Amino acid sequence: MAHLPQVKIPATYIRGGTSKGVFFRLQDLPESCQVPGTPRDRLFMRVIGSPDPYSAHIDGMGGATSSTSKCVILSKSSQPDHDVDYLYGQISIDKAFVDWSGNCGNLSTAAGAFAIHAGLVDPSRIPQNGICVVRIWQANIKKTIIAHVPVTNGEVQETGDFELDGVTFPAAEIVLEFLDPSDDGEEGGSMFPTGNLVDELDVPGIGTLQATMISAGIPTVFVKAEEIGYQGTELREQINTDPQALARLEAIRVAGALRMGLIKTPEEAATRQHTPKIAFVSPPKDYVSSSGKTVKASDVDLLVRAVSMGKLHHAMMGTAAVAIGTAAAIPGTLVNQAAGGGEPNAVRFGHPSGTLRVGAEAQQEQGEWVVKKAIMSRSARILMEGWVRVPQESF
Repeated sequence: MAHLPQVKIPATYIRGGTSKGVFFRLQDLPESCQVPGTPRDRLFMRVIGSPDPYSAHIDGMGGATSSTSKCVILSKSSQPDHDVDYLYGQISIDKAFVDWSGNCGNLSTAAGAFAIHAGLVDPSRIPQNGICVVRIWQANIKKTIIAHVPVTNGEVQETGDFELDGVTFPAAEIVLEFLDPSDDGEEGGSMFPTGNLVDELDVPGIGTLQATMISAGIPTVFVKAEEIGYQGTELREQINTDPQALARLEAIRVAGALRMGLIKTPEEAATRQHTPKIAFVSPPKDYVSSSGKTVKASDVDLLVRAVSMGKLHHAMMGTAAVAIGTAAAIPGTLVNQAAGGGEPNAVRFGHPSGTLRVGAEAQQEQGEWVVKKAIMSRSARILMEGWVRVPQESF
């Protein structure tokens, strides 16, 4: 029996924020994978090592968590006044599908840096020393992201002293601006799809919960920690080792997705794991983070725990941080209430790995709340570059 050789595809493995992903230039992909479709999905699943019934990703580049099961495609931008188009795929760990329904805020950081590394930014826009402003078109959600990438001697500066909770070592700071994140780009929807800042959400098997459902950065369903039996200080092991807890959180997510109009039937949620996110909020409390560092109530404005791809996230998704900052800036939302009310243009929230600051400025236009910009700092670093290999019959 003849055995086909593996295929070599140029790729770069990058940490962006608290996530990792395999990055490709569109032009380097096999021809059948340069357009959306089954071959591209099959390729990315094989690169990551999914679907994996062992949930270990031993035979792939994935790390068996939502934070490390990601692929990214970059190309020169098709949009005016942008440098690159950035397309993001969230690969399911144990099921055979790739979710293209949202963005990864953490890997948006790496997209800016990779754009320069990969020669996709006009050299005239790259300073010899200073900050390169990379204009990113986020193709999944049709939004603009501006990455302020430090450059030293004409190359991306990756090392530095910026510390990010959830990342072990310091690196160079990259400032991200998410422009007009007021909706998720789907059919021009409202930032509050139900028209309300707080809804009564009926969840089968659980009851009626207060919920703030917002599409900013990424569609997110916020509930009160106390209403679902939590303190808001939980670490991921406390949630992820409890199948009943995960099932309850998924039930809330499905109910929220239906109410937000993101799906038409509960069954559709199984093929849309990436969005919406589900998060629970609480006023500040003292707690010990996953690294053993004490976070005092006085250090933060509120506490947030968020679920990604069916598991409690070890830190915070970048896009969910945009949703947090946006909701916190709007008086009356559950996030704003947990942060003490008022109209803050920035909040520092506690998550399982520590704290994160995110800024957003909200205003009302014709009776509706909009946010023109959300800002936060992350970092990115290339971990490996070269070729990824996959069996030829994979796609």
